Amino acid sequence: MKHKLKKLSAIILAVLCICLTTAISALAFPPSDSTIYQGIDVSKWQGAIDFNQVRDSGIQVVYIRSSYGTNQDPYFRRNYEGAKAAGLKVGFYHNVTATTVAEAQRQARYFLSVIAGTSPDCRLAMDFETFDGLSAQEVNAISLAFMEVMTEESGLPGVVYANTYTARTILSPGLAQQYPLWVAHYRVSQPGDNGKWRSWIGWQYTSTGRVPGISGNVDRDQFTRDIFLDGATPVPSPSDPEPTTPDCTRIQVTVRRGDTLSAIAARYGTTVADLVQLNNIANPNLIYPGQVLTVRCHNQNPAGTAYLDYTVRRGDTLSAIAARYGTTVRSILSLNTIANPNLIYPGEVLKLQISTTGSQDEQATRYTVRWGDTLSAIAQRFGTTVSAIAFLNRIADPNRIYAGESLLIPGPGGIELYPTYEAYEVKAGDTLSTIAARYGTTVTEIAAANGIRNPSLIRVGQILEIPLAD
Repeated sequence: MKHKLKKLSAIILAVLCICLTTAISALAFPPSDSTIYQGIDVSKWQGAIDFNQVRDSGIQVVYIRSSYGTNQDPYFRRNYEGAKAAGLKVGFYHNVTATTVAEAQRQARYFLSVIAGTSPDCRLAMDFETFDGLSAQEVNAISLAFMEVMTEESGLPGVVYANTYTARTILSPGLAQQYPLWVAHYRVSQPGDNGKWRSWIGWQYTSTGRVPGISGNVDRDQFTRDIFLDGATPVPSPSDPEPTTPDCTRIQVTVRRGDTLSAIAARYGTTVADLVQLNNIANPNLIYPGQVLTVRCHNQNPAGTAYLDYTVRRGDTLSAIAARYGTTVRSILSLNTIANPNLIYPGEVLKLQISTTGSQDEQATRYTVRWGDTLSAIAQRFGTTVSAIAFLNRIADPNRIYAGESLLIPGPGGIELYPTYEAYEVKAGDTLSTIAARYGTTVTEIAAANGIRNPSLIRVGQILEIPLAD
């Protein structure tokens, strides 16, 4: 009897083990392939990188941030050339900051203009993780618009980067059906299931990795062979790097926290009166987050104006920014969802509308960079200066511009009325005080312009924006 009970217990235990294993397998989120490649992803925050040491440590794949919003990562070109020279497999990613479908399409084309002419080995990646009060519907519309333009105009496949929570709660099954996932999930033995993607082709498993050749922390990743392209094909220039917003009739817009009717009207080139009439709004001062409005939109770029994205620096105020770019605080508030005009933060990206009309000396124009162009040649052609163009377009390294890139060119004297900046690469033995003395500025101004908390800590290879004296 004891023998039978013992045998029965063994059978029950085996069945339980099978059931438990099956349950765990069902919850697992596996890689798309059993062959795993070790990788990292880098941006300007890693500073100067010795990619030969990185390669010798066993890293095989490097994803490089090329751009964010409509700004180029200042270390993009250096990272690309260094990783390629070391024989590493290279991919590019773009930080999306768009809040509308039109912005997403513009940013996708900007991404392609930055990486045009390069030869990536891996899928092009979209990194969209700051939603600023957008609804899930808006996030997915923006994501799809960016991915569609990026893949269709480049002819290269893409991959979506997202953390497990975002993949599970926000991103749509439709996105999962079209594009594979590079998932971020830390402090786990394997990424958690999200209910939409069946497997991952990239897994970012920590943001505090350490790799020889890199000073400080770096994101560590694992990739499967599905991350790779069939061959390293040069990225073509986008067909229209800076498209104008087409006229449209009526669209549905979801109100975000902090929105006002005047801000929405400015964003879509319409009027408060038109919004009130279309939506039967009894009180124009009362709209609510989540409320869906019908908008009769028009061209968002009126004649004689241009838009640019400005990244807030430490010490900035809305009035100072408005004065610098010849606009108004009211205009900035109408284009951006700002709850408190007295509270803006370093790193925040603001949309500015600036005038391109006026006297010939004040007029600004759009120019698409051609092969062989330099900022000095462009400045000479338009009768302006390198520092004026670099300042207006937030160019970190004036020696590096790329074919297909769209620049706003100030007329002679147009932007020089405002403070200008010059990019400087920190060299061995440099201190902020010696750099400040060299440029006739102060340590405080350099620290404020670059968000440096400890003026005693700068790194060799770090790129600084130096405010120049008037």
